[in-house]
Amino acid sequence: MNSPNSTMNSSSSASTTPRGAKQPWRPFTANCCSVEDQSVLGKLRLCRTAKSTELSSKDIGPMPSFRRLSFSDLSRSSSARINEDLAQNFGAELYDFQLSELRAITQNFSSNYLLGEGGFGTVHKGYVDENLRHGLKPQAVAVKLLDIEGLQGHREWLAEVIFLGQLRHPNLVKLIGYCCEEEERLLVYEFMPRGSLENHLFKRLSVSLPWGTRLRIAIGAAKGLAFLHGAENPVIYRDFKTSNVLLDSDFTAKLSDFGLAKMGPEGSETHVTTRVMGTYGYAAPEYVSTGHLTTKSDIYSFGVVLLELLTGRRAMDKSRPKSEQNLVDWAKPYLTSTRRLRYIIDPRLQGQYSVKGAKEMALLALQCISLNPKDRPKMPTIIETLESLQHFKDMAVTCGQWPGSSTKSVRNGVSTKVKMEFRGGNFRKSSPIFTPSKKT
Repeated sequence: MNSPNSTMNSSSSASTTPRGAKQPWRPFTANCCSVEDQSVLGKLRLCRTAKSTELSSKDIGPMPSFRRLSFSDLSRSSSARINEDLAQNFGAELYDFQLSELRAITQNFSSNYLLGEGGFGTVHKGYVDENLRHGLKPQAVAVKLLDIEGLQGHREWLAEVIFLGQLRHPNLVKLIGYCCEEEERLLVYEFMPRGSLENHLFKRLSVSLPWGTRLRIAIGAAKGLAFLHGAENPVIYRDFKTSNVLLDSDFTAKLSDFGLAKMGPEGSETHVTTRVMGTYGYAAPEYVSTGHLTTKSDIYSFGVVLLELLTGRRAMDKSRPKSEQNLVDWAKPYLTSTRRLRYIIDPRLQGQYSVKGAKEMALLALQCISLNPKDRPKMPTIIETLESLQHFKDMAVTCGQWPGSSTKSVRNGVSTKVKMEFRGGNFRKSSPIFTPSKKT
């Protein structure tokens, strides 16, 4: 984790071919990781869709065919040249906004319109009407304003424009347009009214996500990853985590933030070697130690998010005792036994979850976080497994599988006593009491 060539963040908190394109192309490989990656990318053949016998294309949407842009040339260009190149390549598919327009629709990036912030800068809510651009329907949007001094820079901005400018799928957030004026870099997305999965899982004031909704979110996110991985030369997302899974009004999951995305290995290559970037707790161990990146790196991250959905705990939580700070290390011993698993299930579910479904999800998560990348399942298999869990009705609270408040014995280092706390007029079950409870 302390490699000098690594940049890791702490965990806290249908394809289209552009109009007018005369030559086949694929998207730029997100060589946003190191100086030595800044090679000019030539004209390459069209990606062919990989055949899959496990999942039909209607389940995850059409596979992407891409064009590839010269990232090094764009990185060194002036803002005017960048706008010209992007307009030529994307045409009417993306809107080239002026900074003054984005200031107007966000009330000059007012704090009252602030949706969130991160290494990239801030995200503000805005409203566009039919007069802003011809053909652009009136709607709420999310405007990401790049912090020039932040951890992510122009290269990540450009990665998002090039990837999301081409990728279209129900489980990917839609990029509406961009702005590039002098040193300013902004992105305009569809607005996701339910916010991030992270907020719903970990914010104390939020209403707990029901089991069925968690399962639906996992399936949607899996379909988004399956779409990215589905091309012969796949896209590796590289930063799959709860804060990057956004939810629309009916809790449809959509992947966002493609600043670290990268094209997968080509030809006989088995991996892409790159500087380690991502988020602690989610990054695959082999990627952290070697810099070797494959689609199986995304599978590991997906397994971590499955554990977060099961337990209601963060991938990394420094506020917990040392032995419980890393979710993968803490949860692994409990995943193979139904009897033990129930003691680490998110107490906010209050027993309203399928016993069989939770067991199968736990076993799937265990496969995804296998230390051997070859043992991790592919996304079509993951989707098939998750979809098969939707019909289980064996709720733990009605099957005698939910720990009662009167039980006080200690099993496997976890006390089965569940305290009742009063919050906002409703009783809820708090996290299980762990022994020893000494914090570091």
